[in-house]
Amino acid sequence: MVLTTESNSIRVVPMVAADLFLRVRIQVDFTGNAMKPKEIIEQWLNEELVANTSLRVWNLVIVESAWRDAQGFDVQMHFYDWLKEYTCDFHIQRLYGGNVEQFKDFINATLSSQYENDSTVIQTTNISMKQIFPQNCLEDFATTIYGEYFWPESFPQEIQEMGCRKPSSHRAHRLCKLHIENDTTTWDHPDMSECEPIVSISDLDNITVTTDNAAEVVDMIQDLINVTLGNSTQIPSAELNTVVDKLNQVVNVATVTPALGGDIVKVFSNILLSDTDVAPVAVSILDLTDTMGNTMAFLGESLSLTAPSLALSMINVDPKGFNGLTFTADSVSSSQNPNVSVIPSFESKPIPEANATISLPSSLHNFLPPGQKNKTRIQFQFFGTQDLFQDLQTPNATTVNSYIVSATINGSHISNLANDERVAITLRHLKAKQPNHKLLCVFWDFQENGGQGGWSGAGCETRILSPVQTQCLCEHLTHFAVLLDVSRDPISEVDSQMLTIISYVGCGLSSIFLGITLLTYLAFPKLRCDNPSKILINLSAALLGLNMLFLVDSWLASFSNYSLCIVTAAALHYFLLASFSWMALEAIHMYFALVKIFNTYVPAYIFKFCAMGWGVPLVIISLVLLIDKDAYGNILSSTAAARTNSVDQFCWLQDNAVFYATVVAFVLLVLLANMSMFVVVLLQIRKMGPNKKEGSNSRSTLQNMRAVASLTILLGLTWVTGFFTFGPGRVVLMYLFTIFNTLQGFFVFLFHCLMKENVRKQWNMQLRCGAQKSSEHSGWSKKISGQGKKENLLKPSVNTSVLSNTSESEARVESRKGA
Repeated sequence: MVLTTESNSIRVVPMVAADLFLRVRIQVDFTGNAMKPKEIIEQWLNEELVANTSLRVWNLVIVESAWRDAQGFDVQMHFYDWLKEYTCDFHIQRLYGGNVEQFKDFINATLSSQYENDSTVIQTTNISMKQIFPQNCLEDFATTIYGEYFWPESFPQEIQEMGCRKPSSHRAHRLCKLHIENDTTTWDHPDMSECEPIVSISDLDNITVTTDNAAEVVDMIQDLINVTLGNSTQIPSAELNTVVDKLNQVVNVATVTPALGGDIVKVFSNILLSDTDVAPVAVSILDLTDTMGNTMAFLGESLSLTAPSLALSMINVDPKGFNGLTFTADSVSSSQNPNVSVIPSFESKPIPEANATISLPSSLHNFLPPGQKNKTRIQFQFFGTQDLFQDLQTPNATTVNSYIVSATINGSHISNLANDERVAITLRHLKAKQPNHKLLCVFWDFQENGGQGGWSGAGCETRILSPVQTQCLCEHLTHFAVLLDVSRDPISEVDSQMLTIISYVGCGLSSIFLGITLLTYLAFPKLRCDNPSKILINLSAALLGLNMLFLVDSWLASFSNYSLCIVTAAALHYFLLASFSWMALEAIHMYFALVKIFNTYVPAYIFKFCAMGWGVPLVIISLVLLIDKDAYGNILSSTAAARTNSVDQFCWLQDNAVFYATVVAFVLLVLLANMSMFVVVLLQIRKMGPNKKEGSNSRSTLQNMRAVASLTILLGLTWVTGFFTFGPGRVVLMYLFTIFNTLQGFFVFLFHCLMKENVRKQWNMQLRCGAQKSSEHSGWSKKISGQGKKENLLKPSVNTSVLSNTSESEARVESRKGA
């Protein structure tokens, strides 16, 4: 009888309950010059033990030890007169039972004698044995692609046979496997090689995934993939979509165990190693592996799942004791499992033998939620193939020259790190760098190519360590133009940093001056007695909210809190829409005041304006949250750009459809309406021009120019530049867009506080004291009252700003209302 090992076939051997099992470990010295000593040791055990027809040997594992010379000293390997030590583990089964001690004595005597064959000598130096009591494999009902099979309860190492559903003349086999690792028994994977499948991948659509059948569904997918790839080199697109959809259901429905996760990793590995075009489902596969790694339940602090060209490592860390982590991956070939390891420290120096390394600094403890020991999940992923990262826009002369690696923390991504504590990513080149080659560190941005993803180098620093290694230190800053970046395409690192600085300085200045503007109009009742001032107060409040939220957005996003990021993005969206709503209402008010001078009366005027200015954005935001709250989030973290752990987080709209529908369309509609109103108002001002005296023409022209500039800012017409950020002039327009719109609050203060005479007089009176202040106040009031009586109500003056003129029309409306 042939000795049974892991790689040999196994015969069906009837058993009775009284059979004895021993776990045996022997150490042998092998002397000789044979090139295959393991085969000779196996042959020796075969002759000594299996010759006895009542014995069966299972699960032989032979492990090499050190080379030694005849005196026992460690030496290098020679092909003559050398001695080597081996350790052998295996199970021995004795049929029909018997006395255990006598059985052990027999084994000891049989294996202790020296074995000689030509120039080969095998001598046992140590024997250890213990009796084990393996459990039976319980009956099992399995649904497979070959049909439904009921496997009865079986003894260890017994093979059950059943007739195939198709063809019925053939047989299916299943082994009740006794494992050498832990002396336990489980059902092995059924051997259905003689059977034909009765279902196909398309039939998976008819299967409902539940917590009970999730493992069976994954087994079916594995078998179907193997059968399909056995007959072809690729999986059809429709069938690939079905497989990915079904695996998504498994991950979302079932508790992902290490065994289940390992099977899913093997499925993807088989697909990636085939000629299948995975580009259409690349986003889904990457999201699925992320979700699986973040939700997988396992014992201990870490777990790694590997398959050819693919590896996932998950580590649960204590935020309080986090001192950094270093993940390394080494892949010999695409057909072998990569070797992965995790070092509990930050290793900034490159590891020569690793194909890919990510080192996370200790400063990342700021990203780990406090008080959640063993619940902060750090996940690393390694891809030994580039099939999931196919950039349609990459120039033909550009190729990816390394493996791909990523890391996440609780599903979020790493950002806001100091320059001396950035994540260090070291990659070994697939091909050595030549003098004429240019290397560039890039990250995968899922917003590219219509959401299909693409490579981007924004915010990444490239350090070439040698012709075979490059280190990447990446960071990304968020600039104001991202709020209305219609193209949503990345820009260079230098431009991004400059725009970010301009954005934060401009928004900071605008916030300060908007605060002063609000304080001014709220502190002096005489300044907010008319409708233009009330509209200006609401517009300033909306702009202040927009600027303040933009300034703190990245900071709030750095907490990596899913709910907080949604709230932040929704609030930023709300104040952006509210700002444009009040710009539109400002234009409507000017039209009523300057064009529709007669027969215009609107009851509860400001109340209705407030309902529209604050209510319409609220309705839009509420609808977005009700339909799909995940439309909000990190505009870079949900992408593979974030998978390189180098991109700053920014909470904003990440769904392109929602962005274009609720931001681009809304803003474009408001700007078109405001531009129309702007033209009408300019024509009205020009019409008023001939009524001016010739001596005041120069002064009137200057004031009209000031009014035009004020209108441009007040109506938000500078935002039009955001719709022209395409083509070669895109970066220049983004600079103009960022400068004009981040300083919008400052210009509001300039035109409607600093340059308005009545506002200056109010501050002068407030800063003066005593009788002088009272006298000035009285004189100023009389002057204003007198001017109001003498004013020609049919021809509003353009010698002051347009906002001031609108109060005259309101006075006429109030007088008509009283009459």
